[in-house]
Amino acid sequence: MKFIRTALFAPGSNKRVMQKALASGSDAVILDLEDSVSLADKETARHQVAQTIQEAVTTMGVKKPIIIVRVNATETGLLHDDVKAVAIDGLDLIMLPKAETIEEIKVLSKWLDEIESKNSNNRVELALQIETALGIYRCFELIKASNRVSMTCIGSARDGDLQNDLGCGWSIEGTELLYARSKMLLDTRAAGNVLPLDGVFSDLGDDAGFLKDSMLSASLGYVGRTIIHPKQMDAVQDAYGVNARDVAYYKRVVKEFEEAEKLGIAAITIDSKLIDYAMYKQAKRILEISALEG
Repeated sequence: MKFIRTALFAPGSNKRVMQKALASGSDAVILDLEDSVSLADKETARHQVAQTIQEAVTTMGVKKPIIIVRVNATETGLLHDDVKAVAIDGLDLIMLPKAETIEEIKVLSKWLDEIESKNSNNRVELALQIETALGIYRCFELIKASNRVSMTCIGSARDGDLQNDLGCGWSIEGTELLYARSKMLLDTRAAGNVLPLDGVFSDLGDDAGFLKDSMLSASLGYVGRTIIHPKQMDAVQDAYGVNARDVAYYKRVVKEFEEAEKLGIAAITIDSKLIDYAMYKQAKRILEISALEG
């Protein structure tokens, strides 16, 4: 899967907003069948989302962003119909909200196996939205339940499901959700080649707060986050992106360490800082991320 820094939500019941999201420049777009769609509109939204995916493939081709569909949670009884409607060519990931059990992930993966064996030319991956205490507790096992899982997303929004389930407060300092964020990041990294994304910041009027929260998230190790408006894209890039000064420094680290290694030297200093294999690997990782950002 391509690298994702921003994943922009768009309600599946609003065709115009979905089309604008696809043209926004966001790395990924999440066409939503869950919270932003009323119960009465679920079936109509399924058809509109499927049509929007097909149109994006036709009109945008390889230039289309990564397309994710957030389906309804297992407990709603709507999940199977959602999957049947949207697991078509052009869909990249299905996001499962309130992921909690290994069984539901295995069942979802099996449904995709069956669909793809009949009429699909591409493989749909899974994004697990972790929004409950049980989901946080089981995160590693949930990721390992299917080799389709390539992304996790924590429900860190103020007054959201995770905060409600934990019974905790919320602050811009992030203390209350720090353990949950750290636990999910740790499990995601330990599971292997899976992207950890942070959740939405719902106050569109608090630009400073959004940047501060994103910088905390980035410092923990998240690579980006879901967003609810294109105006949030620049702040996400500022917080999670690799700046030009860091790129220049890490290029120097790689160059000078590799030159030293050819001479049989495995530890050097640059600007009074020790550079050994661990720092060299970190430099390579950051430069790889920078390259993926284009």
